[in-house]
Amino acid sequence: MSVEVLITIPFPEPLITRLSNVSPKINVTAVSVQKASEIPAELWARTEILYTGNILPVPEQVPALRWIQFHFAGIDRYLEEPIIKKPDLQVTTLSGAAAPQMAEHVLGMLLALTRKLPAIITHQKKSEWPKDRFDRYVPFELNGKTCGIVGYGSVGRQVARLLQPFGMKVLAIKHNAMNPLDEGFIPEGQGDPQGDLILRLYPPQALKTMLKECNFVIVTAPLTKETVGLINASALAALIPGAYLVDVSRGSIVKINDVIDALKSGQLAGAALDVFPEEPLPQSSPLWQTPGLIISPHISGGSALYNERAAQLFSENLNRYLADLPLYNLFDPNRGY
Repeated sequence: MSVEVLITIPFPEPLITRLSNVSPKINVTAVSVQKASEIPAELWARTEILYTGNILPVPEQVPALRWIQFHFAGIDRYLEEPIIKKPDLQVTTLSGAAAPQMAEHVLGMLLALTRKLPAIITHQKKSEWPKDRFDRYVPFELNGKTCGIVGYGSVGRQVARLLQPFGMKVLAIKHNAMNPLDEGFIPEGQGDPQGDLILRLYPPQALKTMLKECNFVIVTAPLTKETVGLINASALAALIPGAYLVDVSRGSIVKINDVIDALKSGQLAGAALDVFPEEPLPQSSPLWQTPGLIISPHISGGSALYNERAAQLFSENLNRYLADLPLYNLFDPNRGY
C-alpha cells in the first residue's frame, strides 16, 4: 500500500517528478487551490503526508494524516489551528532552506549601513558630488569588530560563515547554549554544523552580557512567548554606542519604537529592518521617516532557488520518514518552533 503525499504548493513539474521519484512507496498528488474546501474529500481522507503553505484541513477530514511539512520556517501564525493539535501528528518547518539568501541579505545590509549607501544614493539622485566626501563617508569597517547573533539557528549560522572573511568576532545566543551542534537541515557546505565559527555561545538569559561586547547585532530568532519584545530599549542600551542592528526574524521580536529612539539618540548608528509587527508597514508609520534606517518589505527569504531548496529538504525528510528516522526541523510545541 502506497504512502499518499499531497502537495498544495505550485511546484514546477520537474520538482514534482523529482519528489515522486524519491521512492516507489509514495504516490504524489499535486493540486493548485486557493482554499482547503477546493480539495476533494476523498483526497483529504487518504492523505498521509501534506506539504503546504496555508492550505490546512480540519482533523476530521484527514484520518490518515501523519505529517505536515510547511513551506516556510516560521509557522507561529498557524499554531492555534486545530489540525496542529492532532494526536500523533508530526509537523516540520522549512528551516534551513532560506538560510543562504537570508544570510546574504544580512551581509548586504551590514555593508550598506556601514558604507552609508543610502546617503550616497541620495547624492547621486541629486547629481551632487559632496565636497566633504571623505569626512561624510568615513566607513565603519567590519574588520576587527564584534557581531552578536540573537538566535543561532540555520540563518544565524550561515551569517556567521559569511562574516568569517571580514575578520569579525562572532558571538551568539542559543536556546540550549550547552549544545553547539546544529541538528536541523543543513545544505552541504553551509552554516556552522559544529558551532565552530563563534567565539562564545550564550544562553538567552545572558543577552545583555553578550550585547555589551557588540558593535553589531543580528536578530534571527524564532517568535515565541520568550522572544516577543526581546530586543527593547534596555537591550539596545547594552550595545556599544554607535552600534548597528539588522532584523530578519519575526516582526514582534524587536520593539520598533525603541529602535527609533536609539537611532535618534545615536545609540544605534544605523539599522535595517525586514520584518514588522504589522505588514504591510502602514504609510503612517514613523519608521519611514527615521534617519539611519533601511526598510525592506519582508523579502530577505526570497530567492529564485527557494523551491529548489524546499524540494531538497522535503526529499530528505521523505526518505527519513520512510526509513522511520527522526525528521529534520520537527516542530516542538514546548519551545514554540
